[in-house]
Order: sequence, then C-alpha cells, then structure tokens
Amino acid sequence: MFQSIERRPPDPILGLSAAYKNDPNPSKVDLGVGVYKDEAGNCPVMKAIKTAEQKLWETEDSKSYIAQAGPELYLQHTAGLLFGNTHPVLKDKRASVVLAPGGSGSLRVAAEFVTRNAPNTRIFVSDPTWNNHIPLLGSAGLKLELYPYYDYASHRIDFDRMLAKLGEAKKGDLVLLHGCCHNPCGADLNREQWQAVADAAQRQGFTPFVDLAYQGLGDGLEEDVWGLRHLAEKLPEVIVASSYSKNFGLYRERTGAVTIVAGNASAAEAAGTQVVGTAREMYSVPPAHGAALVALVLDDAALRQEWDAELTEMRDRINGLRAALVAKLQDKGVERDFSFIQNEKGMFSFLGLTPEQVKKLVNDYSIYLVGSSRINVAGINQSNLDYLADSIVAVL
Repeated sequence: MFQSIERRPPDPILGLSAAYKNDPNPSKVDLGVGVYKDEAGNCPVMKAIKTAEQKLWETEDSKSYIAQAGPELYLQHTAGLLFGNTHPVLKDKRASVVLAPGGSGSLRVAAEFVTRNAPNTRIFVSDPTWNNHIPLLGSAGLKLELYPYYDYASHRIDFDRMLAKLGEAKKGDLVLLHGCCHNPCGADLNREQWQAVADAAQRQGFTPFVDLAYQGLGDGLEEDVWGLRHLAEKLPEVIVASSYSKNFGLYRERTGAVTIVAGNASAAEAAGTQVVGTAREMYSVPPAHGAALVALVLDDAALRQEWDAELTEMRDRINGLRAALVAKLQDKGVERDFSFIQNEKGMFSFLGLTPEQVKKLVNDYSIYLVGSSRINVAGINQSNLDYLADSIVAVL
C-alpha cells in the first residue's frame, strides 16, 4: 500500500525554520514562521497565562472529556471578545460559538460545516492570502475563486478591483475576509471599505467568512473587530473563525472557535448543533487546556487587565519595529520608499523584493523570509535591526 508513496516536499514556511536552525551563521535572522517573538527572540508564555495555569493546576479535578461545544464560560467570553457585550447579535442570541482546535481547526470545521449543509459552495479568497487557506478550504470541498486584494506596486489594497470581482458573488457564496492584520500583506480594510463590503453583501446576498487570527495586534482589541461587528449588525449571516494562538500566545494549545451568526436565535442554535455534529465526525471532542486558560483569564478582572497590558506591549512593540525598520533603511541611504511598512498592521508585511533578491538574502546573508518577501516583523529586534537593514541595502 505504501511502497509507491512519494516523499512530500517540506512546507515552504516551516521548512525555513529547519534551515534557520541548522545555519551556523551567528548573524542569522528568522523572519519566516508567524509567531510572536520578544526582544530576546523567544516566543514567550504570557504572565497572565502562567498565573491561569497555576490556578488550573490547583483546581482542576478531572481529565474527563469536556462538552462537545466547549466550556460554557469560554464560549461566553469568546462571543463577548468578538462582538462586545452590548452588540445586537448577542442581545438577540443570533450567535452560536463552538470551541475548535486553533485557527486552522476553526477554518476547517466551518468549511466542513458549510459543505455538509450546502454542497458545491463557492468561496472568494483574497489574492494574496495565508498560504494554507486555499489547500485547507479547498480540500474541504469549497469551490475557490480569487479576488484581487493587494497592489504590489503601490503597496496598498486594490479596493476597486476587489469590489469589482466581489460583484460576481451572489447568495449562497462565501467571501473570506481577514478580520485584521492581513496575512501576508498587513494591509487592512478601513472603515469605509468595510462598509462598502457590507453594502455589497447586503445587496448581493453573499455571506462573509471572517478569519480573525490577530485580534488586538493591529490597533486594539475593540478597533480590530470594528469590521466584523459592522458586518454582524448589518447582515443576517456571518461565519467567524477565530484563534487565541497569537493574542494569548497559545500556539501549541490549539485554541480557537467557530462562530455562526444567523438571522434569528432559532437558526443560530440549529447551526450550532450542526457545527458540533461536524466536529464530532472529525475529531469527536475538542481539546480543553487552552480553552480553560482563556476562560480563566477573561473571567478574572485582574488577570484580564494583566493580559490586556501584555497584549498592548506586544502590539506597541510590533508597531515600533515597523517604524524602526523604515527609519533605519532611510538612515542607510535607501532611496526606495518603505514607509508602507510603517502604515501596515500586525505581524506581516511584504518587503517588495524580487525572488532573486529574497534568495540572496537567504543564501548570502542568512536572513530567512518567504519567497514572496513576506516578513514576520516580530522577528526583528534591536540586536539584528542594523544587520537586517544592511543586508536589504546590499541586495537592493
């Protein structure tokens, strides 16, 4: 059965980590894999999470299975974080939340839920998008369409072409939208653009499918979900796949959620049962540890304040690194305008380099980044900033 199986090539992003690890160059810089790193280059455990883990260790009295939808406290706080406690969607009980294993698991469960209940559904996906969106959603059975999103020449959203393509979306179609901190380009929709997308969905009948993996790492916890909340207020149906990997640092705990916003409470409840049923067929019962930590932090006023302060520090550091890189390149005499990096949000941006220049950065300078020239801004720190800028100058 297995003798004719061919070896699969390594993941283009995860493969960078292996190459970086094996590189003996003491000046090497890892700007590839999308995890938050502190000034020392570590992916830290947040202090609020450490405290919550201690509390959980002291109070947890069973390792039995949890409810298939997830712990009720976790579901309540997830809904509150997404929509705010006074949003009409929550007042009218139009949202159903289900715990899922991380952002990727949330995307997959939501996609499987859709294909089981509406086979041959089309989904419009931004070009560019996170490299795993297309295989993950496509292999679930969704029919893929790309819509223009980023203009590489001007380093901005090509919104007119985006809206023109979305003009083809109709009732029964999904449109995948990055809730904030677009991966890989960092260029986010502004409020007027979110309103225009909501108007198009209202007019044409398509359903937004929002991937929200970075809430709190763009402009703030409330600011980063303005678009999502606007969609949910204006439209009868929205799907959300959210993740606590980045804003809680729970990467390996695989903690996320699928949220279905429906036209009324009865439809939302029915959809929730179908999402749970879909998950049951895939992995039976969700993981508990990360969800328990999130619930503990968000339910304790002091812990929540500590977490919010840590998240603010992470966000400010990323935004500061963006400004520092732009300033450093200017100091080095680079004539090209890199100011777009400072204006973008979240952990990622394109440098705007050619594939040949990227290869030279990797091979000659041990600067590890994706072939598209996407960098993880959080991989920059004060000790590698000069070397990174000098290396970019050299390949330019």
